[in-house]
Amino acid sequence: MSARTDDRSAVSVQRDGRLSVALVCTALAGAVIGSVGAPLITPVATGMHVSLDAAQWTLTVTLFSGAIVGPVLGRLGSGPYRRVTILATLALVTLGGLLTVLPLPFAALLIGRGLQGLAVAVGALLMSVARTHLPPERSASTIAALSVATTVGIGVGYPAIGLLDQLAGLRAAYGLGLLLSTVALAIAWRTLPVEAPGELPRIDVTSALLLALGTLGLLLVIAEPSIWATAWLATGILAGAAAVLAVWAFIEQRTTAPLVNLRLLSQGPVLRANLAILVAGTGLYLLFSLFTRYVQTPAGAHYGFALPGIAAGAALIPFSLLGFVAGKAVPRLSVRNTERWTYAVSVLIAVASALLFAAGNQSLLAVLVAIALLGFAVGGVFAVMPKLVLVGVPQGETASVLSINQIARSIGMSIGSALAGFLLAVTTPNGAMLPTQDGYITAALWALPPLGTSALIIAANRSPRPPAQASRTS
Repeated sequence: MSARTDDRSAVSVQRDGRLSVALVCTALAGAVIGSVGAPLITPVATGMHVSLDAAQWTLTVTLFSGAIVGPVLGRLGSGPYRRVTILATLALVTLGGLLTVLPLPFAALLIGRGLQGLAVAVGALLMSVARTHLPPERSASTIAALSVATTVGIGVGYPAIGLLDQLAGLRAAYGLGLLLSTVALAIAWRTLPVEAPGELPRIDVTSALLLALGTLGLLLVIAEPSIWATAWLATGILAGAAAVLAVWAFIEQRTTAPLVNLRLLSQGPVLRANLAILVAGTGLYLLFSLFTRYVQTPAGAHYGFALPGIAAGAALIPFSLLGFVAGKAVPRLSVRNTERWTYAVSVLIAVASALLFAAGNQSLLAVLVAIALLGFAVGGVFAVMPKLVLVGVPQGETASVLSINQIARSIGMSIGSALAGFLLAVTTPNGAMLPTQDGYITAALWALPPLGTSALIIAANRSPRPPAQASRTS
């Protein structure tokens, strides 16, 4: 009897291990797919004869689609149709990859990149699978690894995509995204568990459209700073987005099948976690944008290191390596009631990264160390965030809550990216193409207030953790 029990236990451990690896590989593929556009903005502009502003949309549209569709996918994937939702979404991502590879007009490329943005939204569903189908310890480490997949994916994707573009051209570089999406779909098809039967979750179409429209308006005025050249237009879009989101919130609180449980989101731990990741995302992505631009600064600027595309991508490898290390180490360090301090320490490491860059930006080694520290900080923040945001969240609301957290992260990262561009533009002398070196230092120091605020938001939470059964009901 004991031998049979041991055999069953061993089989269960192997099955859990395969599922964990499959979930992480799928998320990593999605992260690389999402990052495909960043190194290819200039090749798109030159190869397809469009402006740089237009080519920038090949990156921006993935952010939009992932954030806008996330809550709907979160609701669809909250129960018996989770496997079907993930597979259907990955199939659309694969279709998007095909559109980016075929020699079609620029509009088709944008549609394809929009479909590829759905890969980012799948992450919340994969975390929901881990929380439901894995035992507590493996579930926590898997969710943390899924959360930092973006960090690792950037370091893997950037140099590989840049190399493919240089050796085989633009369409071959986009082919990497198609290949990865096909592999992710095959892995998910083979490994995702079948969910228990149940009713199809109800989707309030009106609420979904209002949330999508409001989120789109916010992201538009944040991610496209050129809109502010016409102040009345930007103000109008921002006010309209706020009004739409207010109407959405009013409807959500009165519907019997809300897209997002606003009462749950308003609870202290969940609200603080979402606010913290929004503010932290601003500071972290501000630094990331600065570092990646700084190392590529042309030699004529008398600062920076003039790294070509492939070398600049390779400079992000320390970012991903340390992010991966943090993703493995942080869940083990974060025992019960210590997550907020682990989060605060991760943010302080990002502060150290900014200060090191400000003091040692003339040394390539110092800048690479700063990039590595930033990677560890991002990995640590993203790894511990699911634990912070899922405190007291029922099993059935996991995907929905994580989808909203993904929107908060996306908005924060968009603000950080836009803020980096704005601060560098302000410090660019009239008639010059490049900002001053002091402009980079000043911009890096601007990351300190949001990082510090984010740490305080989490560290100030002194409310006790709920009992273990409240956070995991599977």
